[in-house]
Amino acid sequence: MSTGGRVLVVVVMAVGLVVAAARASASTSAAPVAAPCSAAALSADYTHVDSVQGYGCSGGFGYLWMTVGSGAAEVSVTEVVRYDEGAARWVNAERAYYCVAGRLPAYVERWGCHSN
Repeated sequence: MSTGGRVLVVVVMAVGLVVAAARASASTSAAPVAAPCSAAALSADYTHVDSVQGYGCSGGFGYLWMTVGSGAAEVSVTEVVRYDEGAARWVNAERAYYCVAGRLPAYVERWGCHSN
């Protein structure tokens, strides 16, 4: 094979590698956003939160045990929340829907669904 033929083969191989690398990088997806698991982050969707007595997260879901309201209207509640990646925040997860066996991680179901 002549020198020109070898150069052509090397150029074709290099172009093939560049195309393969471009396809591989275009097909990979971004890693999921890590949801912040703190009392402040979980309670941000609620108004009139007086204090948070307990909270926890697992697999994009969480629970929040908090006191809301003030004076005679003050009450302790337990809520289930889910992380909305599009909005990048925790939102209320309707307990009537999510507190059904198997829809929540066991940890969240135990602490978020089996109380008041």
